Amino acid sequence: MRMSDIIAQRILQLIEESEENIAEIQRNELAAIVGCAPSQINYVLSSRFTPEQGFIIESRRGGGGYVRVSRIKLNRTSAIMHIINSIGNSLEPMEVRIITENCSQAGLISNETAKLICAAVSTSAMACIPQQLREFLRASIVKQMLLTQI
Repeated sequence: MRMSDIIAQRILQLIEESEENIAEIQRNELAAIVGCAPSQINYVLSSRFTPEQGFIIESRRGGGGYVRVSRIKLNRTSAIMHIINSIGNSLEPMEVRIITENCSQAGLISNETAKLICAAVSTSAMACIPQQLREFLRASIVKQMLLTQI
C-alpha cells in the first residue's frame, strides 16, 4: 500500500469515528504516526479531500495549529456551486484537469463534459489570448461551464 493511501485511510478512519464527520489533526503528529513527512500530509489533503469529493479543509497555523477535515453531504447543485465558489480568479490547465476529473469521478458531471471543459480551456485553445490573461479567462470559462450543469 502506498503512503498516500495509508494517510488517506487514517484520515477517513478519524472522520468515521467522529459523530460530527470531522477529523481534527495536527500535521506533524499524523506524520509521526504514519511515518512520513508532513508535506505528504499536505499532498493527500489537497488531492484526496477536495470539495468535489465532499470534503472541506480548514487550517489554523501556529503552536496550537490544526487541520480540520469535514465530510459534507451536498446535493448535486450545492456541490457544483461549492466547487464554483472554491475556484479563485485564475486557473492553470493542471488545476482544470484535477477539478474536472474529481467532478467526473464524483458523478457531478459526465466524462464527456469534463473533456469538453478541458478542451475549451486548453493551452492550445487559449493560444491567441495574451499570456497574462489566460489563467483569468480559464477560471471564468470553467465557472460558466460548470454553471450550465446545474
